[in-house]
Amino acid sequence: MPDPAEIDDRIERASARPFGRRFHLRGRERATAELRGPQTMRAHAAEIIAERLAPATPRNDGRQTPYRNHPVFVAQHATATCCRSCLETWHGIAKGHGLDRDERAYVVEVIGRWIDRELASSIEGRDAGSSTSRRS
Repeated sequence: MPDPAEIDDRIERASARPFGRRFHLRGRERATAELRGPQTMRAHAAEIIAERLAPATPRNDGRQTPYRNHPVFVAQHATATCCRSCLETWHGIAKGHGLDRDERAYVVEVIGRWIDRELASSIEGRDAGSSTSRRS
């Protein structure tokens, strides 16, 4: 598995593309991630990846990941881990073979780190907003 800095770099590049920039945790997805916590989000990601992305030829590949209703789905689109084509293009994981344990762990780590960053940025934003309102 790549080191954390390399994973962060890949997240940055995937999230910076026009399609990836549209995705952020909001509303129910944010509340779910905050309530459940990082370990549960990673466990959910592992289950979703095993079922929807890990097979050599996933069912409905390219259309198997919903756009909302779970923080992991939002993270998959933001990080280009939503289908095998995106995995190949953005993460160098070739199509046509079942994802091995290391590849699954990598995808889960990418998703988990993106969710962690989203939640941290909202906390920083709230802290900054609350400190400004106290200045009056």
